[in-house]
Amino acid sequence: MNLKLRTDDPLAPAEPANRSWTRHDAAHLLRRTGFGATVTEIDRAVDEGLEATLQRRLAPQPESEEFDQVARLLRNTAHQTGSIGDLKAWWFYRMRYTANSLVERMALLWHDHFATSYGKVQSVKQMAAQNDAFRRHALGDFRELLHEMSRDVAMLVWLDGNANRKRHPNENFAREVMELFSLGIGNYTEADIIEAARAFSGWHVRKGEFWFNELQHDTGEKTVFGRTGNLNGEDVIELCLEQPACPRFIAVKLLRYFVQPEPQEELVAALADRIRAHNFQITPVLGELFRSRAFWAESSRLALIKSPVDLVVGSQRSLEVRSNLNASAEALAKLGQDLFQPPTVKGWDGGRDWISTTTMILRINFATELAGGERFGEMPHPAALARQLGAGSREEVVTQIAAFLLGREPATEETHELAAAYQQAGGDRTARIRSLLQIVLSTPDYQLT
Repeated sequence: MNLKLRTDDPLAPAEPANRSWTRHDAAHLLRRTGFGATVTEIDRAVDEGLEATLQRRLAPQPESEEFDQVARLLRNTAHQTGSIGDLKAWWFYRMRYTANSLVERMALLWHDHFATSYGKVQSVKQMAAQNDAFRRHALGDFRELLHEMSRDVAMLVWLDGNANRKRHPNENFAREVMELFSLGIGNYTEADIIEAARAFSGWHVRKGEFWFNELQHDTGEKTVFGRTGNLNGEDVIELCLEQPACPRFIAVKLLRYFVQPEPQEELVAALADRIRAHNFQITPVLGELFRSRAFWAESSRLALIKSPVDLVVGSQRSLEVRSNLNASAEALAKLGQDLFQPPTVKGWDGGRDWISTTTMILRINFATELAGGERFGEMPHPAALARQLGAGSREEVVTQIAAFLLGREPATEETHELAAAYQQAGGDRTARIRSLLQIVLSTPDYQLT
């Protein structure tokens, strides 16, 4: 779809003449659209350029035979054991090793958006099925995803679908579909929720499957957002999508996830227009966003605090660690992002709430163990990273490893401090590089992406 762009449009494409394509540009794109980035991935992106790299991110990529086999084995193991820990390991594996990082990143966004917890659902099969839906619609049609979530078994259990009956409507799902899934607070009335609950009555679960319980469905007239008729749940979903607040709500979610923690009104309005123009198709919306001035602005660089998943998965992917899946998934829980178990129906608050005195200590402990031990997996020989970066001298090792991990060139004072720490570290060159990695991974700046 061709969209007319104003010259002051924050979503207008960044001008190549005003922005050269550098290693830090490539790292910015790869890390925001995935989890970390290896030296090899950054080198490839630099060689291919922005457009080719972005096309690979947005288009389905073939997974390796090994990836498919291991993912299938882990999934089957989780189903057989009924262990949510095994399912967490399966998803961690997918995020760590997939060739489709943006898909997994969007699946994580939708998991947070449609927050559902195993703590109440108590079914690995149902949580896995919901996760599959997030992945299936990750870059697709938000309209279809919203409709599917209204019939999702895990969601219906989570929000008490079976308690929603003709004579005693339960408002849980109707409230959350407006407040958390499509519109946001202030864009509906209590009367809308009450009437919408009637429309969803009889949407139940039986024998682990969605079941339309016709006897418990209210067939009377209802009025939602000023529309009156014998409305059902699908009608309510469509009415939510028609509201001007809906694309704005999704725009804010995408911008906070990919661009800036507090996007300005002009940017929100512009992206909401794109979402509406593209009829809620996510791929073209993200394509415009990742090409835009807003995404490439200096104010958007290193502006987001890494979530625990960004930190743990991204660090292991960047350093090509052969991950210990269970230990790594457990680390996510300790750091505040327990997969399949968000804290509330609102999901994780994120942003500054990721960082506290306690979690910062845990992040430093993670960095220490990742760089110096094997608890979270086996890291390639540290000298290999220096060779990949073309670093030979002590100064090159310090500056290039710091630049690679931080996503920017270290300041002179930082370089001096890191060089001194590198020099003072005990042991051989390998031990010194491990010490350098631990220091850089522990810095406040490394917590940003």
